[in-house]
Amino acid sequence: MTVEKFQQMIAQGEPLAGTEMITFMRQQSAETRRLLMDLNTNYHTDEEIVDLFSRITATEVDPSFRMFPPFYTDFGKNIHLGKNVFINSACQFQDQGGIFIGDGCLIGPGTMIATLNHGFAPADRPNMTHAPVVLGKGVWTGAHVTILPGVTIGDNAIIAAGAVVAKDVPANMIVGGVPARVIKSIREAAND
Repeated sequence: MTVEKFQQMIAQGEPLAGTEMITFMRQQSAETRRLLMDLNTNYHTDEEIVDLFSRITATEVDPSFRMFPPFYTDFGKNIHLGKNVFINSACQFQDQGGIFIGDGCLIGPGTMIATLNHGFAPADRPNMTHAPVVLGKGVWTGAHVTILPGVTIGDNAIIAAGAVVAKDVPANMIVGGVPARVIKSIREAAND
């Protein structure tokens, strides 16, 4: 199994099941944990953080990327970032199902993005289902936001602190609450 094959399986909606898959995911997790230990326990310049995050994601991260560690992920290789993205401290990305973050996004401290779920029946719990999370351009998540598998957040949307986002969010809207619901549009907020 390779990262490319894994990403292809994810894109085709194949289940994450079986011994080969579990072994691959555990190996990738171990590699990522080594990199995270360095990121989270040593001081690094902005340039060094970009380099480490490029190694965590196995992609070239744009030099405009900024992060305040610590940061946590259990895979890393399925995080995709645009330009001018900022990730605040103590964020957790469960990225096996794919996390796509557009240009200019601001990710608040303690944000959790999940892309995996387990079967509900006890016999199905070892198997996982996956669904990507997509953040459009200019999305801002407040502190301690949780975004669940399969959610797409439209351009320029704001997710209020503490929200749990279980459904898609339209562009240019402010959502909040548990579960998150539309509060008002960006235009309305700008005129308040």
